[in-house]
Amino acid sequence: MFTKLLIANRGEIACRVAATARRLGIRTVAVYDDADAHSAHVQACDEAIHLGPSPARDSYLRGDLILAAARSTGAQAIHPGYGFLSENADFAIACAQAGVTFVGPPAYALAAMGDKAAAKRLMTDAGVPLVPGYHGPDQDLASLQAHADAIGYPLLIKATAGGGGKGMRVVECAADFAAHLASCQREAQASFGNAQVLLERYLPAPRHIEVQIFADQHGHAVHLFERDCSVQRRHQKVLEEAPAPGMPEERRRQMGEAAVAAAKAVGYVGAGTVEFIAMQDGTFYFMEMNTRLQVEHPVTEAITGLDLVEWQLRVAQGQTLPLRQDQITSQGHAIEARVCAENPRLGFLPSTGTLHGLREPQASHFEPSALRIDSGVRQGDAISPYYDAMIAKVIAHGKDRPEALQRLDQALQGLQIAGVHTNIDLIRRVLHTPAFQQGRIDTHLIEQHQAALMAPASAEAEALAVAALM
Repeated sequence: MFTKLLIANRGEIACRVAATARRLGIRTVAVYDDADAHSAHVQACDEAIHLGPSPARDSYLRGDLILAAARSTGAQAIHPGYGFLSENADFAIACAQAGVTFVGPPAYALAAMGDKAAAKRLMTDAGVPLVPGYHGPDQDLASLQAHADAIGYPLLIKATAGGGGKGMRVVECAADFAAHLASCQREAQASFGNAQVLLERYLPAPRHIEVQIFADQHGHAVHLFERDCSVQRRHQKVLEEAPAPGMPEERRRQMGEAAVAAAKAVGYVGAGTVEFIAMQDGTFYFMEMNTRLQVEHPVTEAITGLDLVEWQLRVAQGQTLPLRQDQITSQGHAIEARVCAENPRLGFLPSTGTLHGLREPQASHFEPSALRIDSGVRQGDAISPYYDAMIAKVIAHGKDRPEALQRLDQALQGLQIAGVHTNIDLIRRVLHTPAFQQGRIDTHLIEQHQAALMAPASAEAEALAVAALM
């Protein structure tokens, strides 16, 4: 096993990777920018290297500075976490050239799956089902309009290099296509430096199901079951759970096999997530592949009892997968909530400021392994405008879905935060929505129940929340 690991990320994922490394006896190196000089992830590691000023383009996105930090500290491997350089093929190549192990897939897999249009063409060849659409290189307006008319409306325009809901538009009719295309291309160019788009039939009321996969350098690939990530706001996930509510065993098997086929088609190595759009009639379609560890990986860890970061480190060092497919089992139900510093009633506007109060629910109120909280901030830390506004991930596990939901609700009620707006009230209202309770979930759930979910909290509830922190 490696003896020293540089973690090229920040916040909760850097703290989470450091925890596994510490358990395995691996020394860790943190990197940080000016805004993160006193952050939790810096203190969680054995050493820390200053990269530069904020924002990320001058620090966490500077692969040259990160490799220099690895060389100066003697780190043998770099774990990129998620975001930043985690899906950057050029950085993976630079690591290889510098003789440093990149804890992630090979550069050719990153490049192949990073272009959504190219990835979909690969999946067609592998026999993985796709949403009808156009994924070709011709980006001329007249050609795209003709393809859109042939696909039919409503349809989805999506940036090929996109993610996080950016560079995405729903077009209801042919007359609106050109304007939506231009808007999508502008946003894609600004966000990703690439204005190319693909077109797909827009599917009403779908579920967003993703399958965790793992592959090693010896040709073995497995899946670790699915996660339902359908509860979203503005195409970004709010709640993730496993197993997917109401998923028939036959469809679970089919989706797992399709995900493994997708991984093998690209010669994948390491942790990855194959994302599908699933319809109520049982059909499902490949959407994209995330070539990294996902924010919601603790949900899979909760039901399998496995440490996915440990698997990443072992695979990166050339070891075979720790388990065969028939040895991987699932126990109970788990659900994760992303607690963010944002104001849902103001269009989920990020909320910056100092965390004057931050109190986690008491662990003694829960059974062992029933509750997990991953966070990269502490009381007194600042939520800056430079980075993602997630404060914590709250993960609850139970013998079944009702127990997991009840435990998550109890944990969120006990999570007290002062100094910034949060989405805790919204999440708890979602948990109590009859449709969610009954497992009737799709990607429009928040939108469909917006009036009830966004209603102002009572003055009494707000007073109690403030009093709890005093």
